[in-house]
Amino acid sequence: MNDNSILNKIKNYFSPSTHQKKDERNQFLLKLSSLNIKQVYHELQTSSHGLTDEEAETRLSEQGKNEIISEKPMAWYWMLLNNFRNPFIIVLVILGVASYLTRDIRATVLVTIMVIISVFLRFSQEYRSEKSAEVLRSMVRTNATVRRKSLGEDTTIMIESSIEKSNEKKSNEKRELSIAELVPGDIIYLSAGDMIPADIRLIRSKDLYISQSTLTGESIPVEKYDLDEIMQAKFKTDANDHQFNPIDLNNMCFMGSSVVSGFGKAVVVATGERTFFGSLAKKILGYHPETSFDKGINNVTWILIRFISLMVPIIFIINGFFKQDWQEAFLFSIAVAVGLTPEMLPMIVTANLAKGAVAMSKFKVIVKRLHSIQILGAMDILCSDKTGTLTQDRIILEKYLDTNGLDSFRVLEYGFLNSYFQSGLKNMLDKAILDHGQIEHQLNIEKDFKKIDEIPFDFLRKRLTVVVSRKTSGSKSESLLICKGSVEQLLDICSNLEENGIILPKLAEKTQQIIQLANKLSAEGFRVIGVAYKKLPPMERLFSVQDECDFILLGLMAFLDPPKESASEAIKILKQHNVTIKILTGDNEIVTQRICEEVNLPFKNIVLGSEIEALSEQQLAIKVEEASVFAKLQPLQKARIIQALKGNGHIVGFLGDGINDAAALRDADVGISVDTATDIARESADIILLEKSLLVLGEGVVTGREVYGNIIKYIKMTTSSNFGNVFSVLIASAFLPFLPMLPLQILIQNLLYDFSQLSTPWDKMDKEFLMKRRTWDANGIVRFMICIGPISSIFDMTTFALLWYVYEANSIATQALFQSGWFVEGLISQTLIIHMIRTKKIPFLQSMATLPVILTTLLVIALGVYLPFSNIGKDVDLIPLPASYFIFLIITLLSYCFLTQLVKIWYIKKFKAWL
Repeated sequence: MNDNSILNKIKNYFSPSTHQKKDERNQFLLKLSSLNIKQVYHELQTSSHGLTDEEAETRLSEQGKNEIISEKPMAWYWMLLNNFRNPFIIVLVILGVASYLTRDIRATVLVTIMVIISVFLRFSQEYRSEKSAEVLRSMVRTNATVRRKSLGEDTTIMIESSIEKSNEKKSNEKRELSIAELVPGDIIYLSAGDMIPADIRLIRSKDLYISQSTLTGESIPVEKYDLDEIMQAKFKTDANDHQFNPIDLNNMCFMGSSVVSGFGKAVVVATGERTFFGSLAKKILGYHPETSFDKGINNVTWILIRFISLMVPIIFIINGFFKQDWQEAFLFSIAVAVGLTPEMLPMIVTANLAKGAVAMSKFKVIVKRLHSIQILGAMDILCSDKTGTLTQDRIILEKYLDTNGLDSFRVLEYGFLNSYFQSGLKNMLDKAILDHGQIEHQLNIEKDFKKIDEIPFDFLRKRLTVVVSRKTSGSKSESLLICKGSVEQLLDICSNLEENGIILPKLAEKTQQIIQLANKLSAEGFRVIGVAYKKLPPMERLFSVQDECDFILLGLMAFLDPPKESASEAIKILKQHNVTIKILTGDNEIVTQRICEEVNLPFKNIVLGSEIEALSEQQLAIKVEEASVFAKLQPLQKARIIQALKGNGHIVGFLGDGINDAAALRDADVGISVDTATDIARESADIILLEKSLLVLGEGVVTGREVYGNIIKYIKMTTSSNFGNVFSVLIASAFLPFLPMLPLQILIQNLLYDFSQLSTPWDKMDKEFLMKRRTWDANGIVRFMICIGPISSIFDMTTFALLWYVYEANSIATQALFQSGWFVEGLISQTLIIHMIRTKKIPFLQSMATLPVILTTLLVIALGVYLPFSNIGKDVDLIPLPASYFIFLIITLLSYCFLTQLVKIWYIKKFKAWL
């Protein structure tokens, strides 16, 4: 094969760097769509056996991995530069430039150091977080089923009929590969739940329905199928206009879509950035909807920036007016602006989220999107499927009964044949049936049975049919259609039933008895499905849903999915943390009710999917509050329930792992899935559980609330402390003949205060705080700032009076003593506020901070006391303080803590909240 030829051809049509016109690429897709499969193989220089590993490796080195550029981790240098885009860093850079232009070199150097420290700390934290997240994400890898041929295998191009290939068994050439390793020319296989891993041309398909909502926004799946040559020519004529959209090609599927039902075989046409999805990647993947976390942080950020923008000009005007030195006033106002800027906020946020992700990984939880940790903590409703969450997800086939409710080995045999030959996604029920492997030998399946066709499962029919050819006697054979699925759905297509080996008409009385038997088994905790069959003369043709009629009901199969021992405890823990659990399941209401009772999950009433279908959005909004269990749901009904709960103001999590859960996972505030889930479910989720357990989610909720608590703690500390300082500066500026503190002293004080708060992410939260969900409240932050901030100003004023009257620091000649005294008092009071605000209890007595917080606090206090006595302090015009001053300082600080505690008690009673 001439690999270079095909690689160049694909590059010419798909490479973003050549800026090809859109219709040129579309015409190439149209061409591949209109060719017969033999011509497609020739065009892509491949065969029905696929590529050899050597050919694939060559193409991979030329084309690159099958990845979209916006999904790749950001390069370290872009990550570093991106940290300068933070609003607070921009403010500092502007202030630094202003200091340089006014030739205040020392202030310029200090501001530059603060910018570098802030950016570097955040960058190092983000870089480590990204690397850790990358390792975690690599644990959840999306694979594709690929056929690769051996070097000695015949490479003759073949045309394969769908009937011939429906008998294709698994071979050594079929393997699971990471989708990143796919190259043009690879042959892949598709089944329900798979992501479409690249742009592909179908070779064959069977009832293949594809969800293209990512590309088109249309939630209804579309059928894709290979076209015969007459239809291809007609479609080419119809599509030959400038409005042609490749998505409409019936025999082409595109990366970013997913298989809802059916199965298929296809050849890869384009990979990575050369896919249709790749051309849209900047629009699709570059955009992430704003979460409640993003909105909360953004609101806080702009409140602080508005506060700085308002206060700094006032300080500048007051100092300039009273002291008549406008340059000094300008430098002082710049220093105040730097002091007001919480430049560590981005780093604190990132560190908290990263610490939360690491904590979650210890509980076998992989966080795909860091912000989802805090949203998990804010969640007040968890919607979940029943299977594997309340139950063990270890289904056992307990009973196989005839229509009289008696044991029937024939029911097991027919059920085994259906599960054995079906090629779609094998669920837990199929696996439980196939555990009875002895039947394969007893029926001599390899010799006496041959698969002809299959009518795949979908969520509307809730059944699956296989068509097999069975040898009867001698050279004779018959076609046998075997269907298994929902009892009600099977009864709809049955006109007869088998009783003691005799075929009888399906009478209403007997139908009712069978339904009662199924309900009785469901009430005992069993999951029940029906098995039916139909015999036809020998034939090999394509079968469809229209052939699902006139079946004979053979019997029922009952599966036991025992409740998890941990389920009751997990429900209790989530309830203690004020998280309501709602069950959203496709299973019937009887078995769901039984399981809920066994795990002590209280429920008011059960709502069925058929009832939801009849409700308006307003009626549904009321119904979702009243009910806690929803049964017999279709996929879009799950999504509607999630949307209704969100519309009512709830933060909603959804735990699911199936194809039918993808829409609900995307619509939830935080989507949660498991590593064994279908591809589309894993891709739609924000959090992946390596162990499907509500206990794990209980830990996740606590971690999320701890993350939020430490972030909001920092924000409220900073805002209230800054507000108090500004208040003090305004008063001092109006009455003092000199600056209350020199610009450089303010900058050093701010640098030390920032250092004292770096340990905040490693603090703990009180247990009472973790019991309730928390949401962002910008107005609450402003209220907190106004109520708590001025407390420090009261004691700043007493310190001013002490320095002015007792120590006679009341002139320009003695201003250094005044400034040194306030520097120490201001720094220590700011540092102590960390312990006062971090808990609503009495600090040190009822609630103790973690060791890192205590150590950084003590270190900063020690540095604050030492600086006026050091050479560094001398360089910034700080002077040693009298020993007697520290006696007054201790009294002042104790009084400050006492008054803050009193105001805290009043605030909690008044507003029913603290952090």
